[in-house]
Amino acid sequence: MGMTHERFEALAEAWGGDVARWPADAREAAALLMAAEPEFTRAALARAEALDAALDAWRPAPASPSLVERIVAAAPALRRPRWLGWLSPAALGAGLAAATVAGVIVGVQLSEHTPDARQVAVTNTLSAVSSSLEVEEGA
Repeated sequence: MGMTHERFEALAEAWGGDVARWPADAREAAALLMAAEPEFTRAALARAEALDAALDAWRPAPASPSLVERIVAAAPALRRPRWLGWLSPAALGAGLAAATVAGVIVGVQLSEHTPDARQVAVTNTLSAVSSSLEVEEGA
C-alpha cells in the first residue's frame, strides 16, 4: 500500500525528521515515497527536523528557591511505622540468636534419634552374633 502525502506529513510531525525512528511498518512505504518524490519528502522532513531541534533545545526553567521551600514545607512529615522499631539492631540480633538456639536444639534432638553409620554397624553385628548364637543353641 502506498503512502499519501498526508500520511507522510502526519508521521513526520508525530515521529520527527529521522525516518529511522518511525514505526517499522511505515518505513518501507516512506522510503518508496522519498524515492518517488524527494522534493516533497525533503521539505516535510526539514520541517519536522526544525521542530525536533526546537524541542531538543528547550529546557524547563529551574524552580526558584522560595518555591522549593514552600513545596518542602507543605509536604507531609514522614512517620516511621511502629513495626520498624522491631528491626532495631538489638531486636534483630536477639531474633537471630533465638533462631540459632532453636536450630541447635533441633539439630541435637535429631542427632540423638538418628543413628550414625558406626552405631548401625555395631547394632547389625550384635544382631547377627545373637542370631547365630540362638541358632547354635537350638541345634
